[in-house]
Amino acid sequence: MQVVLDDYVRAAGIATELVNTAPEVWHGEDHLLDLAAFADLHSLPEPTRPGDLRAVHRLRATVRDLIDHPDRARLITGASALTSPAGGVTLADNPPRWAVSLQPGASVSDALSLICGVGILGVVRTLGAERFRACSAPTCQGAFIDTTRPGRRRYCMPGLCGNRVNVANHRARFKRRGV
Repeated sequence: MQVVLDDYVRAAGIATELVNTAPEVWHGEDHLLDLAAFADLHSLPEPTRPGDLRAVHRLRATVRDLIDHPDRARLITGASALTSPAGGVTLADNPPRWAVSLQPGASVSDALSLICGVGILGVVRTLGAERFRACSAPTCQGAFIDTTRPGRRRYCMPGLCGNRVNVANHRARFKRRGV
């Protein structure tokens, strides 16, 4: 498996999805119980080792801690450590781009670690440390990495959290009008 170094937007999106499977985001319900489905969705190696799920849960906590404390130097150090499962930098074909490969026999946790590390490093370098944020929805504990062009994303899951806030605002307006 290779992770293309200039595809940090995809990698940061996977990191965001990973941290937002945590129980604190879903009010106690863990949304990463089926690691095989998550791995398949993101074209990761198939989880085959008994401790894969626990390893990914530990990785999820590490990535969340980095997003929650977006100091540039801390992000670079932490994300660099996440890229340790890398086997080496190569030139990928079609189109030719720099990519980093996993070491042979790498686990799903190693693959996710590498992807999250590349995503975080790419965002820090290209967009800045201010793109690591907590969700703005009042009832959400989610976090995200904002890779949008204008950098004004407010919700960890815009389709869920953003919609909930918009519906609540809509109902409040109608209530004030007495409708």
